[in-house]
Amino acid sequence: MAKLLTALVPALWVVLIAIVSVQNATPISLQFLGLRSIEIPFGVVLAFFAAVSMVVTALLLPVLSGLIRPRAPRRQ
Repeated sequence: MAKLLTALVPALWVVLIAIVSVQNATPISLQFLGLRSIEIPFGVVLAFFAAVSMVVTALLLPVLSGLIRPRAPRRQ
């Protein structure tokens, strides 16, 4: 069941990004610290940031899960 859920979540994200991309084909430009990017479609920006967030989560998950240690059961 866990493998199915692991495959289903990214698949759902891909479908949602595809739907939003088709509906919002308007070119946008990003501005950060006074710098401005070229105009690219909103769907491309959305797909890029979704992919980056998945990679960052995959890289940070082992680090964060190592910080949480299971508590030893108390003896009575």
